[in-house]
Amino acid sequence: MTATESDAATSDDWPRFRGPSGMGTSAATGLPLTWSESENIVWKTELPGSGASSPVTYGDHIYLTSYTGYLVPGQDRGSLDNLQRHVLALDRASGQIVWDKAVAAKLPEEENIRDHGYAANTCVADKSGVVAFLGKSGVIAYDHQGNQKWQADVGSNTNGWGTAASPLLVEDLVIINASIESESLVALDRATGERRWQAGGIREAWNTPIIVTADSGRKELVVARHGDVMAFDPATGDSLWTCKTGISWYMVPTGVAADGVVYFVGGRSGTAALAVRAGGSGDVTDTHRLWTSNAGTNVPSPIYHQGHLYYIDYNGSIAYCADAKTGEVVYQERLGRFDQVYASPVMAEGRIYYLARNGATLVVAARPEFQQSARNELSDGTRFDASPAVDGNRLLIRSGKYLYCIGRQ
Repeated sequence: MTATESDAATSDDWPRFRGPSGMGTSAATGLPLTWSESENIVWKTELPGSGASSPVTYGDHIYLTSYTGYLVPGQDRGSLDNLQRHVLALDRASGQIVWDKAVAAKLPEEENIRDHGYAANTCVADKSGVVAFLGKSGVIAYDHQGNQKWQADVGSNTNGWGTAASPLLVEDLVIINASIESESLVALDRATGERRWQAGGIREAWNTPIIVTADSGRKELVVARHGDVMAFDPATGDSLWTCKTGISWYMVPTGVAADGVVYFVGGRSGTAALAVRAGGSGDVTDTHRLWTSNAGTNVPSPIYHQGHLYYIDYNGSIAYCADAKTGEVVYQERLGRFDQVYASPVMAEGRIYYLARNGATLVVAARPEFQQSARNELSDGTRFDASPAVDGNRLLIRSGKYLYCIGRQ
């Protein structure tokens, strides 16, 4: 593959966590509605080790990470000294692994990470290559041929739940939510990895930052931490505003935004969702917080579509639709026997795809009346914790062992 081929963007790239907009939505058409282990599987690639990071696409490549050597589900415990992360490039057409860059873990690491393992941060890609965030082992940039360009340190702390926030590219910066590693947001130079700014106080925040455009046209970098939603100038790291969430738990789901309003869900009980109008200054809790709600979810992120928010309880028991203007619940549909949900949903062609940890996918109409269109099953003995990616008229679904390409056949 030539540099020109692998560097060339396509209109249907899914280059970062939750896609081009960061909101989990796609304008793609022709996606499969139904599949199984014997139906509509275009290809299936066994991955080295395990992981919960989501696939991203750019040009001819799919990028994702995995880990080997220690605490890989289904294998011997191994040794922490042998823990490695792998940054992988796969051929987008065939699923064949094009290159595999192993990165030894910077020790000491957590001796046990509950559920998520050691490769949960999703990569981000652009014309220059791909950037992977590997927790305390650093942020690493490669070109599309797998040549390492730089490696940067953003902190050395660890957590029993692991690290999960994904890099965000803003202009010439790589934004890292290093809440686990250093309780900070860190902006790195995209070309060199040099630190451009750092903002502290980012506690108990596993969500990936998003860019919100205020009514004034101002771009704001927004992240949720325990207790607050916070906005920063993405170019300088200067604080713009903060808003109390009323949520008493850590913040895992990534926010969504529309028409100058940002929406976050999170927590296990009590207040679990809120809406904040961007564009304020200082503490905007009394002036810009539009509503709060007790109907939220602890892990998967929401979808915004045509004035409504759609999300699923992390236990997989209830699917929600809420009015984005008021927070009022339009429906809460009990799903019966559906497994836990860690993956964030995607939406295309007016359909929302909810992926459960056991490999079941619920396909629901993106409309304010609950309508289940399909339920599809995959099973390979591992957990499906990564969020799906839309790849043109196909879906990419990653388990702890395989990457599946699903398309109409």
